[in-house]
Amino acid sequence: MKVLQINAVCGNCSTGKIAVDLYRVLEKHGDQCKIAYGRRSAPEGIDTIKIANKLDNLIHIGLSMLLDNSAFLTKRKTKKLIKKIEEYEPDIIQLHSLQGYYIDINTLLTFLAKYHKPVVYTLHNCWSFTGHCNYFDYAKCDKWKTGCKNCPQKATYPPSLVLDRSSQNYQKKQQLLNGIKDLTLVTPSKWLSDLVKQSYLKNHEVITINNGIDLSKFKPTNGDFRKKHNLEEKFIILGVANVWEKRKGLEAFLELAKKLDDKFQIILVGLNKRQLKKIPKNIIGITRTNNIEELAEIYTTADVFFNPTLEENFPTVNLEAMACGTPIITYKTGGSTEMVEPSWGYVVEKQDTKAAEQIIRNLVGKEKKTKECLESAKKYSKESKFEEYIALYHKILKNKEA
Repeated sequence: MKVLQINAVCGNCSTGKIAVDLYRVLEKHGDQCKIAYGRRSAPEGIDTIKIANKLDNLIHIGLSMLLDNSAFLTKRKTKKLIKKIEEYEPDIIQLHSLQGYYIDINTLLTFLAKYHKPVVYTLHNCWSFTGHCNYFDYAKCDKWKTGCKNCPQKATYPPSLVLDRSSQNYQKKQQLLNGIKDLTLVTPSKWLSDLVKQSYLKNHEVITINNGIDLSKFKPTNGDFRKKHNLEEKFIILGVANVWEKRKGLEAFLELAKKLDDKFQIILVGLNKRQLKKIPKNIIGITRTNNIEELAEIYTTADVFFNPTLEENFPTVNLEAMACGTPIITYKTGGSTEMVEPSWGYVVEKQDTKAAEQIIRNLVGKEKKTKECLESAKKYSKESKFEEYIALYHKILKNKEA
């Protein structure tokens, strides 16, 4: 079996890591795989096709910020990609993130509609069925159900500073994606699957394959983090985010910091330099770390992991905390609750910081439910999740032959 993956990045950020991990599992099975990607660099030893260069990316960013046509630019490089697809002759084409300033989806998806090869498209957010945004919960917008226009989130990623083409983008994406007859959609969460079934993509098959993590790296990891930060007697509340933007719930931690006394300690990982200067003194802020062992040690050290996200698909930070034996408190948001089990985790209503605070206070002095967390984490090994992808590919090809 020959698989071609297409993604904005290769080997970095969440989708890039997923693409590379899937590539390696395919290799173990004796299958062939290439990854076509648009930005940054790729790890050594991966068979890749670089779609665009840095100048292409910058031009794409600049024009889309003026014209609100992200993913409808870089046409010439997309045509070159199509020639390479035809040379490679894949059996399955796996799409990941099509936004990211590197490709013209009009050219690509029109080609795929005529190419008559099965396409699997993993939706890592809601962008595929909106006219602009990745998520719409926070904006309380449901225009995506009937037709986007006058986008309330025009300035969010991918930002447009001038035009609003959300109506045109919505109609064009609807036409292009529904033009691919042999299209299977994958969502990491049941929550996103339910949304897809209410969108213009509802006539396509939707499969849920959860995100997975590397359980050989995210596991209980001992260290001297408590001693180093003089936290031996403290009850630690941990928050982790790739980027602490508003929708990730930074305000909830700032609110907690005002209410909790000095027997508690809030630790936030992933803050930028500006945020580090602004956080109160009773929060320990740490910038983003690529050292997985260090991150696993921090997860393990924490007494509870709090994820007050306001918009979410299927957060891997929850999985990472659970795999390190740390219970989770999360808002009832998107797919953030789907891995949380009542034997060790807690779900509160969105923005109900008071309820989260009460749970935290009630946990003080109680035994940490490490064993229960670790038992749940076994279901989310990345190897087992990528095996689900391979089983899906074989099923699709078998059905096509039949």
